[in-house]
Amino acid sequence: MITEPRLARRLGTADAVVIGLGSMIGAGVFAAFAPAAAAAGSWLLAGLALAAVVAYCNATSSAQLAAQYPSSGGSYLYGRERLGPWWGFLAGWSFVVGKTASCAAMALTFAAYAVPAGWQRPAAVAAVLALTAVNHRGITRTAGLTRVLVTVVLAALAVGVAAALVGGDADPDRLSGGGTDAGWYGVLQSAGLLFFAFAGYARIATLGEEVRDPARTIPRAIPVALGIAVAVYAAVAVTVLLVLGPGGVAAAPDPLAAAAQAGGWAAAGPVVRAGAAAASLGALLALVAGVGRTGLAMARNGDLPRWLAAVHPRYQVPHRAQSAVAAAACALVLTVDLRGAIGFSSFGVLLYYVVANLAAATQTPDRRRWPRALQVAGVAGCLALAATLPWPAVVGGVAVVGAGCAYRLVTRRRNRG
Repeated sequence: MITEPRLARRLGTADAVVIGLGSMIGAGVFAAFAPAAAAAGSWLLAGLALAAVVAYCNATSSAQLAAQYPSSGGSYLYGRERLGPWWGFLAGWSFVVGKTASCAAMALTFAAYAVPAGWQRPAAVAAVLALTAVNHRGITRTAGLTRVLVTVVLAALAVGVAAALVGGDADPDRLSGGGTDAGWYGVLQSAGLLFFAFAGYARIATLGEEVRDPARTIPRAIPVALGIAVAVYAAVAVTVLLVLGPGGVAAAPDPLAAAAQAGGWAAAGPVVRAGAAAASLGALLALVAGVGRTGLAMARNGDLPRWLAAVHPRYQVPHRAQSAVAAAACALVLTVDLRGAIGFSSFGVLLYYVVANLAAATQTPDRRRWPRALQVAGVAGCLALAATLPWPAVVGGVAVVGAGCAYRLVTRRRNRG
């Protein structure tokens, strides 16, 4: 009897929380607030609150499912087990394409803060290749480097917030003034864009095969990581609004750095930029790991080429799947628009969580840790946010998901023939 090679269980609760934080903290703080403020105007905080609520619903579903199915694959696995192969494929394909776009976005964000304009795309490619090499060395190396990056990012955020607030330019009236009143549609669109920042907790679930005591560790790690991220985002959002106002946040490509410099502390700008670069690297590191493991799970079931299912005999990582993700991300780095990548990624990940919530809603009472109403709310929230994203992201997302489904249909027919 031939068995599939398995990944090693090496991660504890603290490691899982750190990997989740490394995936979340960075993307929203340094990339998503400006387009979200442009959509919501003076209702930016409402958009952030809505994104956090939808993220919490999704997080409880992911935690509940990961405790029952402690293997790599996340909602791809859960969809297959609870709803059927096609639902699993929809989740897995949406995750892979959406998060591969996120890899490119994080690499470009790193380069934008770290190097001059002419060198940004080569630097972004180099970042993808370097962090893929780190992931190839084993999951404990990934967790160790992520811990360092998260520490650097939190310190930089603290400096930026302090510099912005102590400069004396903060004005409570700016929390609700100076921006457009975009109405409910703008709030939903801003929440969809900000959801891009919260989606990192899924990385914990996709690492289920490498977590010790997953039935206990994952349900604890996901809410803790999400709660810390929500607190950090709320602090930064209030700070940039107090200093810049909704219109200023929408106009600034780097709202926190702009707020820190407006506070009169010139040295805070480079610190915030260094934190942004570190945050982007931390998110990219965890993204490559998470997408690679979803690709591994899909390849094991024949939904992606089976040669991607290989696990390195020494380092116990899906090295071929990670290499494929890196190659695709490098190609996107050379062609994509950063803001467009955020919307496209949000669309794919929201579809992924629709499947997760539907799957969690079918779990039996003995497996249930949270009420089914949260899963119903999660489905409704994800669909609403996905539908109100910028139309190019919706059209592109529907086209890519349709192409993936067509590929699976043709492949399965060929295999049966």
